[in-house]
Amino acid sequence: MKLITKTLSGLTAILMATTSIQAAELTFGMQDNEVSNVYQGAVAFKEKLEEVSGGEMSVKLFPSATLGDFKAMVAQVQAGELDMVMTGYPDMSYIIPELKLIGAPYVVKDYDHLKEIIAGPWGQEMDAKFQDQGVKLLDVWYYGTRQTTANKQIDSIADMAGLRMRTPNVPFLIAYAENVGATPAPVAFQEVYLALQTNQVDAQENPLPTIDAMKFYEVQDYIALTNHFVASAAIQISADKWNGMSDQEKAWVSEAVLAGGEVSNEITFNAEANLIDSFKEKGLTITEPDLTPFREAMKPYYEELEAEFGEGAIANVIGN
Repeated sequence: MKLITKTLSGLTAILMATTSIQAAELTFGMQDNEVSNVYQGAVAFKEKLEEVSGGEMSVKLFPSATLGDFKAMVAQVQAGELDMVMTGYPDMSYIIPELKLIGAPYVVKDYDHLKEIIAGPWGQEMDAKFQDQGVKLLDVWYYGTRQTTANKQIDSIADMAGLRMRTPNVPFLIAYAENVGATPAPVAFQEVYLALQTNQVDAQENPLPTIDAMKFYEVQDYIALTNHFVASAAIQISADKWNGMSDQEKAWVSEAVLAGGEVSNEITFNAEANLIDSFKEKGLTITEPDLTPFREAMKPYYEELEAEFGEGAIANVIGN
């Protein structure tokens, strides 16, 4: 009997240790690579989590879409195969359609406005929908504001007419191109440089740090500050994983995620502030067209969204 008791005690200890090890290391997948600003934020999150937990918790990072694209990783989080995932906040509209509203060009003014919306009543409704999908939103980091580059100078919305503009295969960015008079041309991100270089497309739109990192400035001479979309990185965790954590573990993770966001955001804001001068030094022409006509041009798309989600849906998002 003593032998059996000792054996059972030993097995219990092994199982508890195994559970502890599994609980201690979170897995975190993202599409961005190791040189991206958000990856630096993820590294800071990992370091802070190890610090505040005294080494009881850590994170294993999987950058560069090594686990698949963001939809594949979200599915893994929902299935309990991955603990955490980073996606664009409105990119989750493929399973939470209402997020199309916050993705619509010019609905969000800037990052502070985005944070206000997410923290407000509409954002709380969306938080419940995230959890219905098996994920918990922890924070939203700043990814950059999307601007437009072209092979001709853009001084006004009239200059957008006829441009073949590369966009991601994302409804609200396709709508941006269409409604300002360009012809959207979805091209895989890895192929954008070549498409610009060979004049397959005339223009593209991305945040300034992405334009710099992908060297689009080598094949485009003009940047128009159209400020049409505030891009974000939504940090999400499996709802089951989150609900299974102790209050202390939740506090550690929350504190660490906020710290990671501060690092990522600072890098991105500084980059945007410095890149205008950097691009000018490289010989690019930077223009600031009047954005009122751009915003007006989006009204038909807003009407489409309100036909889908109800009259006043956009006003409900921004709290008007």
